[in-house]
Amino acid sequence: MTTVTLVLGDQLTPDIAALRYADPADSVVLLAEVADEATYVAHHQQKIALVFAAMRQFAHELRAAGRTVEYVALDDADNTGSLIGELERAVKRHQAQAVHVTEPGEWRLAHDMDGWPERLGVPVHRHDDDRFFCTPAEFSRWMKDRKRVRMEDFYRAMRRKHRVLMDDDHPTGGQWNFDTSNRKTLPREGLTIPAPPRFEPDAVTREVLELVGTRFGQHFGTLDAFAWSTTRADAERARDHFMEHALPLFGDYQDAIRTGEPWLFHSVLSPYLNMGLLDPRDLVGRAEAAGREERAPLNAVEGFIRQILGWREFVRGIYWHGMPAYAEHNALGHTRKLPWFYWTGDTDMHCLSEAIGATRDHAYAHHIQRLMVTGNFALLTGVTPAEVCDWYLSVYADAYEWVELPNTLGMSLYGDGGLLASKPYAASGKYIQRMSNYCKSCRYSVSQSTGENACPFNALYWHFLMRQRDTLGDNHRLRMPYRNLDRMAAEKREALWDQAEGFLHRLESNERV
Repeated sequence: MTTVTLVLGDQLTPDIAALRYADPADSVVLLAEVADEATYVAHHQQKIALVFAAMRQFAHELRAAGRTVEYVALDDADNTGSLIGELERAVKRHQAQAVHVTEPGEWRLAHDMDGWPERLGVPVHRHDDDRFFCTPAEFSRWMKDRKRVRMEDFYRAMRRKHRVLMDDDHPTGGQWNFDTSNRKTLPREGLTIPAPPRFEPDAVTREVLELVGTRFGQHFGTLDAFAWSTTRADAERARDHFMEHALPLFGDYQDAIRTGEPWLFHSVLSPYLNMGLLDPRDLVGRAEAAGREERAPLNAVEGFIRQILGWREFVRGIYWHGMPAYAEHNALGHTRKLPWFYWTGDTDMHCLSEAIGATRDHAYAHHIQRLMVTGNFALLTGVTPAEVCDWYLSVYADAYEWVELPNTLGMSLYGDGGLLASKPYAASGKYIQRMSNYCKSCRYSVSQSTGENACPFNALYWHFLMRQRDTLGDNHRLRMPYRNLDRMAAEKREALWDQAEGFLHRLESNERV
């Protein structure tokens, strides 16, 4: 073989660019499970197992298609533990004259690749990852000289370019965004919630689960409830189930939360999409067809498409446009340590216990749990953005830095100073009460802002606004909260400040809260 084609664990797509360019008759495909990629952050046990098992299944898929595949398992005796180490061995073993690889999704790996040709002694051909709707170069052109950087503007441009949900030059339904129709709370009864399909591990996956449990059992999470798809066929079954059973009500209830219901009407397809088992164009096309054929209402179809064609593409553009400096942003100057219970879920705050518990058990929580529960709490308490970002990257099955970092640093924490979001997503306990039934099972009272039983979110919210006034006071989207703050009696503001300070002291002392 004169070339080696490296396929990464989030590139499990049969027509990924590097595979298209490599001659099957003259190239060996290399897939390698390496410790470096499993431990650069301590990934959730289910995330590691999902990626490794899907890689093994993908190797079988490639072999069935006639490809020559060399697979290095984590427990192979000669495994070097790094991608470059495994490439060195493969190039030497096959006396390869070149390496092909698709551009990685994370800056750290792209930066490492810059030094690969010198280390390997052969050319490394890096092919653009064209599985996305927008290239990094195209996004940077869109950003150039732009006074306002907003996802909504980008989303409309993508809709126009790719002719998605468009009637001639007008958006289908007469408006671009149905977000105001996506905020219903779940009725107390009478609504059937369709659980996503969960897949019994086959022999390949069971072997990986045993390996991961042995090697990474100290990592966050549990393997007990592992039921992810590890094959393309099963990922497509999960896709079809969502389109038929959950998409019709996704629009209405995508922001809703309920105790004991980690999935609700969410697709739970992001792990498969982000690792290459599903295709974004296919998902957008199927959702659009569901709307056109009246199998799902427009607010659901547009809301789902916005997540893929809008947010997913936008955050990737922000990531590549701003890295590596983007990761260092800390616009609000936050320095607090990540609370210890983010690793255990052991807290009396029911909303946090539920969100962290679901994350521990399933390597998953939906976007409102991430944004308005764990993210909101980290924002209000002033946790260092880098620590929060590392946590999100560690604990979710769909987390890769290109998508995790902007969502966490920019949207959840306002750490980029408003590049990604026009205001901080800060909220008191009233938001959680409105969108969930969490507060009914909490020892804290959401109706109280001060006192021993007061919901911590309430005082923390006003404390956040007070301490960040110099930075946020002129934000036009915060005028109403600041007006309300100014109308308060001085004694009430002081009581809220003292309540929050007392809570933060307990937090820093590692007391149970």
